[in-house]
Amino acid sequence: MRDVYVAAGSNVEPEENLTTALALLKARFPDLVSSRAYANRAVGFEGPDFINLAVRFTTALSLDDLLAVLHEVESSCGRGRTAPKWAPRRMDLDLLLYGDVVGEFEGATLPRPDLLRRAFMLAPLAEIAPTLQHPVLRQTMADLWRGFDSQAHELRPVPIVGAAAP
Repeated sequence: MRDVYVAAGSNVEPEENLTTALALLKARFPDLVSSRAYANRAVGFEGPDFINLAVRFTTALSLDDLLAVLHEVESSCGRGRTAPKWAPRRMDLDLLLYGDVVGEFEGATLPRPDLLRRAFMLAPLAEIAPTLQHPVLRQTMADLWRGFDSQAHELRPVPIVGAAAP
C-alpha cells in the first residue's frame, strides 16, 4: 500500500464538480481524507477563480492504474482529455505524491514539480500532511509551506461538500 496525495481543482461549476470528484474518490478509496477547499485566482490565464483542495488516501494500485482512475473521475466531471493546458477546467486531478516514488513516468513526474510553486497545492497538502517529508528535499510539508511566499498567493477558504470544513 502506498500513501497517495492528489490536488483537485475546478473553475467551472467548482462546487458541483469538486463534490462529485470527492464522492467518486471516496467510493474508490474509503480512507480518503480531504483538506479544506480554497478559492484562488486562475494561474496562467484570465478566468473565474479556481477552488482547490488536496486529498490523501492509500492504494495498492500501480501508478498507471491510479492515473487511469484519476482520469476517469475527471471525465465523470465533464473534463475532456484534449482541453488546452491554460484554460478553464471542470476538474483537474494532479497526482502530487505516490508514496516516496521519484522520477519521470509516462503521464507523471513525481513528486509533482508544481507542488513547490503553487500555493493552491502546497497549502492544502501541508494542512492534511504537515509532517510528511518531501521525498527529494527531505523537508516537511509544513516547513515548505512556512517558507513559501503565501502573501503573493491569496487563498480563501470556502465550503465544499466532502471537504474539511473551512
